[in-house]
Amino acid sequence: MKPRVAVVGAGWAGLAAAVELAGHADVTVYEAGREPGGRARCIGRAEDRFDNGQHILLGAYAECLRLMRTVGADPDRLLLRQPLQWRREGGLSLDCPRLPAPLHLAAGLLAARGLGWRDKWLLARALDGLRRGGYRLARDCSVAEWLAEQGQSRRLRDDFWRPMVLSALNTPPERASMRVLAATLRDSLGARRADSDLLLPAAGLSALFPDPAWRWLAEKGADLRAGCRARRIAPLQDGPQVDDERYDAVISAVAPYHAAELLDDPKLRVALEAYRYWPIATVYLSFDVSPRLPAPMMGVSGGGMDWLFDREALAGEAGLVAAVLSAPTALPDAEELVARALADARRLAPHLPEPARSRVIVEKRATFASEVGLERPTARTAQRGIYLAGDWAHPDYPATLEGAARSGVAAAAAALQDLGIEP
Repeated sequence: MKPRVAVVGAGWAGLAAAVELAGHADVTVYEAGREPGGRARCIGRAEDRFDNGQHILLGAYAECLRLMRTVGADPDRLLLRQPLQWRREGGLSLDCPRLPAPLHLAAGLLAARGLGWRDKWLLARALDGLRRGGYRLARDCSVAEWLAEQGQSRRLRDDFWRPMVLSALNTPPERASMRVLAATLRDSLGARRADSDLLLPAAGLSALFPDPAWRWLAEKGADLRAGCRARRIAPLQDGPQVDDERYDAVISAVAPYHAAELLDDPKLRVALEAYRYWPIATVYLSFDVSPRLPAPMMGVSGGGMDWLFDREALAGEAGLVAAVLSAPTALPDAEELVARALADARRLAPHLPEPARSRVIVEKRATFASEVGLERPTARTAQRGIYLAGDWAHPDYPATLEGAARSGVAAAAAALQDLGIEP
């Protein structure tokens, strides 16, 4: 008889755990919302559906890609793969050719536009120093402190490092952990050339993994409880319990602030109080004409938003542009966000008229802050049979889809091992 395992939360981490458990256990998935996907899914109905944020995947996201294939979602069809590009209107423009690593980065940097030779040398020296040190730091420090130690110019800090840190960690460089950034660079720029490729969603986020995983789990006989909010996870002598239902193991795959409420674990609650959070604002502008941005993903040097995405070019969503602002220290109101997004869009495509409509989506606690010295819990808790999953529970990745996927896989592996099951 298979053990009964509950997964509480159907974001990317919870779904990853459930997919790994399927076939080895009788799986029950609790999800408070009507649909799976957590903070990386489509929201709304019918013609008024939008992604609740813009996510970029990398070629290094091995677990995301493997899990997509497992549940029948074809990454080659659903993701637009491009060699590493960095295009900012009025600033740095870098295109890496399809050469073996690290030659692709060296060639891209040599041919980059918008940087003088001294800045190119400073950037190359900093990245090479990380590579030669195995992307390990003797001590953690803020990214801003490390950049100062490396002598990075203001141009480099403003047009390369800051947008990159905000995109990867959603934490300002003054607060962001250099160790976490180094781990991200290790698995992308420091690995194979293909690992640094940008994978831009060519479909809604729900189609990448949440919806296919939900269907796949249903076909495997999982008990899927959408619209069912778990109230309590308790450790009992004969096994953990979700509300009034007993299981052999339970994986909590919810945000840290929800985990603190669900689990009766004082030590964990204290650890989770150390977490801080940053917002992400996404502005959708719908035009009656084709946006025709110079590239599917671009930024504007000195602009009001971080990145703009031509959703028509990426996913066939006619006339649609998405603009993202990550970790603002002061969150502008909706009217200001729309004005910023439109101004940036018109710098890239001056022909754009007033948008026919706009929509602003703000996630006030979009991600945890990848700050210096943040101690994260492991998959196993102090309570027998209860495990943690979520990007915040991954030991060294920032709040990314890959961090979520890896943590879900790790939690499932720990549960199966403790149940005496060989996956």
